[in-house]
Amino acid sequence: METGDPLVTADWLKQNISAPDIRIVDATWFAPFMNPEKSGREAWAEAHIPGAVYFDIDAIKAGGTDLPHMLPDPIMFSSRVRKLGIGDGNRVVVYDNNNYCAAARVWWMLRVMGHNDVKVLDGGLAAWNAEGGDLEDMPPVAVERHFTARVRSDLVKDAAQVAAASGNRSHTIVDARAAGRFTGEAPEPREGLPSGHIPGSFNAPSADLINADGSLKSASELRALLPEKDAPVITTCGSGVTAAILALGYARLGNWDVAVYDGSWTEWASDPSRPVATGAA
Repeated sequence: METGDPLVTADWLKQNISAPDIRIVDATWFAPFMNPEKSGREAWAEAHIPGAVYFDIDAIKAGGTDLPHMLPDPIMFSSRVRKLGIGDGNRVVVYDNNNYCAAARVWWMLRVMGHNDVKVLDGGLAAWNAEGGDLEDMPPVAVERHFTARVRSDLVKDAAQVAAASGNRSHTIVDARAAGRFTGEAPEPREGLPSGHIPGSFNAPSADLINADGSLKSASELRALLPEKDAPVITTCGSGVTAAILALGYARLGNWDVAVYDGSWTEWASDPSRPVATGAA
């Protein structure tokens, strides 16, 4: 059973970075519709925490679908993370340079695949820099390790399961998108998708969970932002990335069993037969 805080501090990482079982993962990702100046991989190549390998959510994903960065099958996932030097017995620390996007997603992916010894660096690369941590621009030499995937299907939901939860209220559905997209007052960034939300869902914008310095808000602050913290919860967003930030927040409150709707709004709203609600929750 997972307990404690899902995050570690930059000071903790500085003190433990040389431990032989520590593996550091840079998961920096920038949404294409934001027109970023560089890719996450380019940002990692320019400067990263010593020893950090790059986890590309646009590469380690399921094939055969138009939906972005969906979970791959366990065989593909195991093959890719082994090549990154991540395996059984490792303590993994994930960070990014973009407000938990997509460090929380990679944290969730590893847990779905059964690797529970994974933490997120609170405040990401900015916190590491503020702590005076070293940086490097050379890619580390990863030694391949065995990774045993033990899939936790309870941590991921598909459209049919979310539709059932929306209808019977078996789970609280919490949407991480900005309020305007949730209410239908602002357009979706993906062309052709209507805005709005899954009927019966709540809105908790992921940006509200993050302090100005990039750290995650305290447990007491998160309690005021996240609904039904002790109930069965499914989080959703635009494409399954920022939904994991909500799951990270719930874990800080002690609810480690929050599921993410992997296809999220991109999948839901692309099918005109699915109901779309507008207005406040």
